[in-house]
Amino acid sequence: MKKKIPKSVLVIAHDKDLNVLLLERADHKNFWQSITGSLDFAEENLLDAAKRELEEETGIKTDNENWLDWNLSRRFKIFSHWKHRYDENINFNTEHIFSVCVDSKNKIILSPREHVNFTWIFWREAADKCFSWTNVLAIKELPIRYQDKSI
Repeated sequence: MKKKIPKSVLVIAHDKDLNVLLLERADHKNFWQSITGSLDFAEENLLDAAKRELEEETGIKTDNENWLDWNLSRRFKIFSHWKHRYDENINFNTEHIFSVCVDSKNKIILSPREHVNFTWIFWREAADKCFSWTNVLAIKELPIRYQDKSI
């Protein structure tokens, strides 16, 4: 198995009413999260990676105008149960945050290898449901980011 690059994207997919799309992980029951994924190669463009992950994990394709690059990243310690996915001495990952406004009526096509369920849930409840602290913070910031897209 190819080792993961410790640089990833977090994509907060939401509708115009700030309902957030959450996915339940296949490898951990009740671990809910937004769309996430590592870069495929070190030089991969972050927005391209975010779009790729959205399509791979949900089947949703979007245009550039729906996207917001937060120009924000957070560094976190990799969970021990996922360390085997990285090179031996890698302990931290840097996650770059994006959001995208989509129609919640889009047909969601899950990647069964990664996710078993999805839900659209208002941002406050979505933040409470996520297991990852970086995901929780991003969802709590969503109303401000979406209101002022110049941030």
